[in-house]
Amino acid sequence: MGRIVLTEFISLDGVVEAPGGEDFKYPDWSFKVDRGPEGERFKETEALGSAALLLGRTTYEGFAEAWPQYEGELADKYNSMPKYVVSSTLSDPGWTNTTVLSGDLVEVVSRVKDEVDGEISVAGSIQLAQGLLAHDLVDEIHLMAFPVILGHGRTLWTQTPDKSDWSLTEATTYGDGVLVTIHERRR
Repeated sequence: MGRIVLTEFISLDGVVEAPGGEDFKYPDWSFKVDRGPEGERFKETEALGSAALLLGRTTYEGFAEAWPQYEGELADKYNSMPKYVVSSTLSDPGWTNTTVLSGDLVEVVSRVKDEVDGEISVAGSIQLAQGLLAHDLVDEIHLMAFPVILGHGRTLWTQTPDKSDWSLTEATTYGDGVLVTIHERRR
């Protein structure tokens, strides 16, 4: 059975919007802080360890536009691995090995968890991430917290129907104060 692993770049005030995007009040805000070679290695190892990607439409479109242009081990992994995009509007995905999921979020994600053996990585995808958290479908959260308060932008944290308990399993600082925390869902 697959495990949903939510992975986010996040500011101290919880903003996850466009960490590497141009169409934002603070373009590329996450890239203005050096996460050092160990931080880069962490993100690469995290991605290479994933069995599949689960993305919202907007993040999917950004990935699908960018990754086919790159070469190397990580690009090969992303371009060939199974990808699932949750969307009610996308009908013809162009990126190799992509399946569009529509309908009830709990049903479609539970089906993916049954089909995939290993980590199912959810990168970015704010609305999807919030829905997965609200329905208690996330098994692990990886946060790469940058030492910046943006004061503007969409945040990860919204109200959920109920409380959930998590265990901090790792906390490591990289580069210029970028804190990576890994939390596992206690059930």
